[in-house]
Amino acid sequence: VRLTIPDYQGILSITSGSVLRTTYIMGLLWGIGGLTYGLAIRYLGMSLGNSVLLGITSVVGSLGLPLIRIIPGVGKHVPSGITFIELLGSTGGLLVILGVMICVVGIVLCGRAGLKKDKDLGGVKDGVNIEFKLSTGLIIAIVSGVLSAFFSFGIDAGKPMAEIAASNWAAINPNSGNYIFQNNITFFVILWGGFTTNFLWTSYLILKNRTYGDFTDKSTPLTRNYLFCILAGTMWFLQFFFYGMGETKIGNGASSWILHMSTIILTSNLWGFYRKEWKGVSKKTYSTILLGIFTILLAVIVVGIAKWLYPELNALG
Repeated sequence: VRLTIPDYQGILSITSGSVLRTTYIMGLLWGIGGLTYGLAIRYLGMSLGNSVLLGITSVVGSLGLPLIRIIPGVGKHVPSGITFIELLGSTGGLLVILGVMICVVGIVLCGRAGLKKDKDLGGVKDGVNIEFKLSTGLIIAIVSGVLSAFFSFGIDAGKPMAEIAASNWAAINPNSGNYIFQNNITFFVILWGGFTTNFLWTSYLILKNRTYGDFTDKSTPLTRNYLFCILAGTMWFLQFFFYGMGETKIGNGASSWILHMSTIILTSNLWGFYRKEWKGVSKKTYSTILLGIFTILLAVIVVGIAKWLYPELNALG
């Protein structure tokens, strides 16, 4: 953030406490979603886990705020914008709801594929399927899918900071267009929230299991492990770095969020197929998961197009 946001400390100092607090809390909740994400993938695999989990994240990230805004006494605490009632009264809004319904169908298809996979394997689990647990994995995936969407809410909550960053940049660089790094100041606060959740939970587990010695265990390839951790962390952060840049160009938070989710679904499924997570299942089961994946992708495309064509939906956040 120091390299991309001039005077980021000044921006944080003039930002209202409510904006900082809300953005940070969104990060805390997103952090819980990240923790449970790992468990969902452990029990469902990359392909099924990401299809269900990120399908839910796409839906909640797009329609969560409009639904919350119509709840008496609660709506006033979230960023202002279009409500679910207003969605029902517009063509674009109805298209969004259609996309959500399609996404639900896709999630059901993926769940059905999971049931078929569980039956096909018949208790014989080998390779990457050794820890496959459908019911446990689906419950965790639902929880993680909902909480992971709070990153999108955090971007919306922290928009005032991004606007200040963009304004400061425009003052220094007139006629330079929209500042593509403006969201980095918002990510700074959200990620601190996520770090807090992960730090507290992992510290608890390390102390509980007495595994702190693993950090210096010379019987393991420490150098390689640390390098891979650094590489994974860097690549993981870069998704948000480039996402923030793309969001400023698209100019529509929810549409860019959905595009982001659909790309992850595609990538994770390609990796899941490469890892042979569906090895040993019937052709019918394989066809079902493919149909579910394509249905989810169709849903996010429909929602993205709807909010691209109808500017009034920009307030979805």
